[in-house]
Amino acid sequence: MLLTRLSLSLAIALFLLVLPNDGPAQTGSIVHDPTDMVDKYLELDVKGVRLDAISQEALAPYIAWKNEPIWGRTVVITSYQVINDFKQWTVVSQSEAIIPVEYRVLGSVYWEKASFLPEPRLERIGFRVKIVGDRWRIIEPILPPHIGQKRMINYVRQAILDEKDQAKAATLETLLDDLKKAKHEGPASAQAPR
Repeated sequence: MLLTRLSLSLAIALFLLVLPNDGPAQTGSIVHDPTDMVDKYLELDVKGVRLDAISQEALAPYIAWKNEPIWGRTVVITSYQVINDFKQWTVVSQSEAIIPVEYRVLGSVYWEKASFLPEPRLERIGFRVKIVGDRWRIIEPILPPHIGQKRMINYVRQAILDEKDQAKAATLETLLDDLKKAKHEGPASAQAPR
């Protein structure tokens, strides 16, 4: 019995050694395109990871800063696009580049008053990425959360359910209505990357 387990363990170990090493890549690995890392960070941001302090730890593999500022507002978007065309990048050095990202912005939620300010536009922001250790990391900008409209609507719905104060719940209901009505008006020109 012991010999059989040992033989099986040895066989599995040898099998794993001869397998090609094409498994899942390490997040932000320098052998991969840095746009993949930027896209993964933005995907998490759109899903609302930065709305909750506990879930922000999921962003650690993508960013160089340690602490997220406390934001007074959240930008509400319909979509984003990481520009994969390296001709549009600003290459700073072999280990650093600025990759443009375009957001279709609906507006901003201001948390102090639980209000939505519609500001539909196409916003273009440059993300500075740099090799830190053996990974690509986002160095800057440190932006307010850019959350997808559907996720923001669901977040506000949950806040309404959790709110005990009727006046605050009514304010959140107004915010929810404003978020549902928000639309991106036609094509707008992009702002220059920051």
